[in-house]
Amino acid sequence: MGDLVLRTDDDGIAILTLNRPDALNALSPNLFIELRAHFETISAQSEETGCVILRGAGRSFSAGNDLKAIQAGETAPSRHFQAETLELIENLPQPVIASVQGHCYTGSLELAIACDLLIASDSAKFADTHGKWGMTPLWGMSQRLPRRIGPIRAKEMMYTGRVVTGKQAVDIGLANECVADNALIDRTIEIARQIVGNSWHTLRADKMLVNKGMNLPLGEGLVYERDNSPGADNSMQERIKDF
Repeated sequence: MGDLVLRTDDDGIAILTLNRPDALNALSPNLFIELRAHFETISAQSEETGCVILRGAGRSFSAGNDLKAIQAGETAPSRHFQAETLELIENLPQPVIASVQGHCYTGSLELAIACDLLIASDSAKFADTHGKWGMTPLWGMSQRLPRRIGPIRAKEMMYTGRVVTGKQAVDIGLANECVADNALIDRTIEIARQIVGNSWHTLRADKMLVNKGMNLPLGEGLVYERDNSPGADNSMQERIKDF
């Protein structure tokens, strides 16, 4: 394991930090290899890790796909490695919070919206710049962004490439909250602590049921919930007694 992605743990919270601040945390294939390895490890640690925070070192979350690495011939292990990594994040048992400051463009926006929640700072800038470079989505932009903010707003972002601020991201449903830059990580950790204070059994069930149900018509989703809800946590009686 290299140092392009750093992991720290804090009482059930895993914090993953994209660690290329001099390159605005551009998403090189090698960074994705490390990111995938971390998430594969966390996926198998659902009893030790209850929530994940994904953030970027320095002044940006990430400027997006690393075009210089592409020009230099750096490649991922397989054709759809990055897209499959985002699916791994989306399907991770634990909730994942993107903590976003500065740039969050294109590939990094796709990365951020694969997470369950998004906390932005005042400096956050979100954009889809595929059109600027004559590229088309491959990591999920055309599917996740409309589901997050609705098709009319998603098409506007995708067609125009316009920049959305942190506050605007909250207004359109892209982000949960917008806070001051110097409060971003503390507020993100505060939310993560609220999450891990609840039953991890329930958290895993909630994420699974919501994600699966979103792909079904309402009637089928209701049946899916009834058929697949795993039932109460073993701690339920203790929690009720302590209420």
